Amino acid sequence: MIALLAAAALASAQPAPQPLTIGEAVTLEALGEAREVNIVLPIGYAEEPDKRWPVVYLLDGGQTQDLLMGAGLQRWNTIWGRSQNAILVGIETRNRQRELLPPTRDAAEQARWPTAGEGASFRAWIAETVKPVIEARYRHDGTAFLVGESAAGHFVVETWAVTPGLFTGYAAISPSLQWDGEALSRKPLGDQKRPPIYLSLADEGGATETGMERLLGMLPASQPYCFSDRRKELRHATALHGLLPEALQYLLPTGADYLEEYGMVLRCERRGGAE
Repeated sequence: MIALLAAAALASAQPAPQPLTIGEAVTLEALGEAREVNIVLPIGYAEEPDKRWPVVYLLDGGQTQDLLMGAGLQRWNTIWGRSQNAILVGIETRNRQRELLPPTRDAAEQARWPTAGEGASFRAWIAETVKPVIEARYRHDGTAFLVGESAAGHFVVETWAVTPGLFTGYAAISPSLQWDGEALSRKPLGDQKRPPIYLSLADEGGATETGMERLLGMLPASQPYCFSDRRKELRHATALHGLLPEALQYLLPTGADYLEEYGMVLRCERRGGAE
């Protein structure tokens, strides 16, 4: 009893815990489902009311998905000066193959993911609903970057290919280019000028790898891109964690001259254009 009383007295003497707030959230509807769009504001946003910021849109950005990891890595980059400070917008996905991929003619893929194929509608929702909400509410500088991995990486590459002007820059980490018989990598790109894109491979192999090689071979010499080849170092499951800092370094460079000294190297085994 004495121990319980002492513990209660000690607890009552401590400061009351306060909520830990890392951002804001709005609920929007896409493809007939409510989903969260999460916003993490940059360091100094409230203290610098006249400053405007880049916006990074992170696919699979729900609170139980990649939001906290993405926000943490983006903040870590900022602290070290590896990439510019930015507003991070996490877009939740519910059925990734349905929302992030186009239709497939592959029978095995159709059987495994029968609802897949509404990526174009999800893209239109981002363009017509999500971006206007963010741009109306937050102090952005007019630049916007789209980041995704795996199926979301395919969505990034397809967005860059079909609606390049929707974002200022793109990062596709281990994109699922095997989808639909590597169809995305077989579509001619034409001569349209496109924004910079960061591309990478981990240990995926097979059609994912041949799709990437085909895509890289199609890029015109003038196209700004960085291809980070991590096939011998990273697994598919560790690609996003390992390469998001580098992708942000490529898309939002700071010009800091000390990064290599600290191991923050932008590894572009292949590179094109002038950013």
